[in-house]
Amino acid sequence: MQTTMATQPGSPKIGHEIEWADVIPVIDDIITRYRGVKGALIPVLQSAQNLLGYLPKEILIHISEKLDIPYSEVAGVVTFYSLFTTTAKGKHTIRVCLGTACYVRGGKDVLEAISNELSIEVGQTTEDRLFSLEIGRCFGACGLAPVVMIDETVHQRVKPSRIKELLQSYRNVEDEEAKHGE
Repeated sequence: MQTTMATQPGSPKIGHEIEWADVIPVIDDIITRYRGVKGALIPVLQSAQNLLGYLPKEILIHISEKLDIPYSEVAGVVTFYSLFTTTAKGKHTIRVCLGTACYVRGGKDVLEAISNELSIEVGQTTEDRLFSLEIGRCFGACGLAPVVMIDETVHQRVKPSRIKELLQSYRNVEDEEAKHGE
């Protein structure tokens, strides 16, 4: 992925591809469409999150100012509804099952191994935004425990000693896509 050119030197980047100078006009267009509409905040937040993948504080402040709504109200809505996130998500979401069967069969050790390999905790995203780490409670594969889901792929009978190899397969795909400009 290549970063777009900034219209101003040193303008902050959002993620890997989008910069503030590119995002603000789009957000402003969204706000203009909803200005004066009762309940505009939620669709504006949804549109902004669809655009960015998350809602950084700077965007929340901008939305607050443009809609003339106190920042505390905007932040309150974002933290109340679970569909909103203020944390950038990785390209790949890793969910470690900690339901009863997975937990008993070593799910906690698998989670610890992934956390150590990626140097992140649950709810965080790697610096390169390749992986986000979450906990799941049951993926319906208890007989195959412990289970890890990466994106929509279920990995069964995962062993902590095989985590590096499992994650490397996703890194290799990213490396190949980068080589081919995808």
